[in-house]
Amino acid sequence: MINRRKLLKGLTALPFIGSAFGIEKLNASNRSLLISNQVQRDFFKELGIRTFINAAGTYTSMTGSLMPEQVIDAIRYGTSEYVNLDELQDKVGERIAELLECEYATVTSGAFGAMSIGMAGILCGMDTEKVSKLPNTQGMKNEVILQEGHNIGYSQALTNVGAKLVFVKTAKDIEKAINKNTAMLWYLNANTENGNVKWEAFVALGKKYNIPTFIDCAADVPPVENLFRFTKMGFDLVAFSGGKGIRGPQSAGLLLGKRKYIEAARLHTPPRGTTIGRGMKVNKEEVLGMLVALELYLNKDHNHEWKLWESQIKWISDSALAVTGVETEIHVPPHANHVPSLRVRWDQKKVKVTVEELRKQLREGHPSIETVGDKEHLGITTWMMTPGQERIVAKRIYQILKAGAV
Repeated sequence: MINRRKLLKGLTALPFIGSAFGIEKLNASNRSLLISNQVQRDFFKELGIRTFINAAGTYTSMTGSLMPEQVIDAIRYGTSEYVNLDELQDKVGERIAELLECEYATVTSGAFGAMSIGMAGILCGMDTEKVSKLPNTQGMKNEVILQEGHNIGYSQALTNVGAKLVFVKTAKDIEKAINKNTAMLWYLNANTENGNVKWEAFVALGKKYNIPTFIDCAADVPPVENLFRFTKMGFDLVAFSGGKGIRGPQSAGLLLGKRKYIEAARLHTPPRGTTIGRGMKVNKEEVLGMLVALELYLNKDHNHEWKLWESQIKWISDSALAVTGVETEIHVPPHANHVPSLRVRWDQKKVKVTVEELRKQLREGHPSIETVGDKEHLGITTWMMTPGQERIVAKRIYQILKAGAV
């Protein structure tokens, strides 16, 4: 794990780095402001909003993940000075590309925003006249080919900027669908098992017909290797969420890949005003926060973290199994949200509580606990918990199940 001082020393290419803490000209009023900001108000309590233990995962509806203190420091630092937004994105993009061993990168407004501006970049290239016309794609190559099993709604990030979707099932279907209007081949990593054409074959088709390939890997960290894997495999563009496993700002993301496409994508983003990406603004604080989050993530002990998650899940599983009639299954999803996870089921003749009732009691208890699953099982992950919270979750699940036991 790198500390803040070492991080800032490593960013000497950025024009605003100065003293050990990166602030050369912090006047008295700014110092007072920073100090006053350290006095915390309980805003959620003031607003009447309940917080909860996150036993579910990195869901946007549950506000994603919690940022490490170093990321918060970077965001706070970003509030202290003015910089040129394009220059900041240029320098941070170069730094991220160096870290992830790819041609280029940029910080985006989430993975959805990365897909939208990446698509826009492919549609328009560096033609500023076309840039101003989106989502009107008349006269442009605007068809995107994707597998039917990969269409779960996020492809709207592509249609929002004017692309038209063409659905296929097989590699032969892809080749038949390719025509003079084909702009891109798009792949959803989370649904890899729902498509007949896997990564390498998909990339090979793109190269064969000189058509760019784009993979959405929004929730596909961990494992850390995925940050390198798909650009090295040959995908031209790769999108990641920033506020999930990387634990950056929830509204940030990463677009990685070929420089020519990312530079074209940037033409659609602020500070440019009359573009389709104007509303996908990423501020300087998010850009810095995303960079620091990435550096921290790359430098953490991933094996140690995995073992922690395994032990947390086992603790909850063992507690639930202490109730007669309960069964558990520890599993790891193959792609998105690839972390140790738990399914809890029980014989409702032996434990007189439904899954929905258990979930409701967990949510309405003290502290509140959010879980996932369906009517048949309770789903739990621990990777978004603060260490120690797994014991609270285990105890509550045991108590509720035990109370319903016949």
